[in-house]
Amino acid sequence: MEAFLTSTAVVAIAEIGDKTMLLAIVLATRFRKPLPIILGILVATLANHFLAALLGQTVASLLEGPAFRYAVGISFIAMAIWTLIPDKLDEDEELKAPRFGAFLTTTVAFFIVEIGDKTQIATIALGAQFQNAVVVTLGTTFGMILANVPAVYLGNAIVERVSLKVVRIVAALLFLVIGLWVLADAAGLRM
Repeated sequence: MEAFLTSTAVVAIAEIGDKTMLLAIVLATRFRKPLPIILGILVATLANHFLAALLGQTVASLLEGPAFRYAVGISFIAMAIWTLIPDKLDEDEELKAPRFGAFLTTTVAFFIVEIGDKTQIATIALGAQFQNAVVVTLGTTFGMILANVPAVYLGNAIVERVSLKVVRIVAALLFLVIGLWVLADAAGLRM
């Protein structure tokens, strides 16, 4: 249960203001069909995050030991720093005129934009930390849905009312705490 809840919280908070959330808003504005967009986000995230969590779990099983645990802890701290850098949807990354409908466009666009994204990197680290790709994937996917469903339905109204700077700081602190917790655990200290 810890893997699921931690994965959900980390990704839900990290996703707020992230490039994929901005993409969800753009797609919602363009298609005005929330359900296919949400289902596209769900399918893309399940596929992308399962591969990421599996990669983390596989690497962790090959590289067990304190050095690897330190690397995982440091990666969470690096995520804390990265989270403080605002994301934007670059003009050249905007979608061309959609040809394939809301579901397929969302699925493909979300899968591609999520590659190398903060939440995907966090999922790799969570997969390494908890060594359970399925539970981590379910947690991170639930976190993505928690963050993106309101974005799809409320779009720009959320961005106008929620201070993304404060959200980034809270997310960075969460990554920092997890990183320090992993480092303390690797050093044999109990928190």
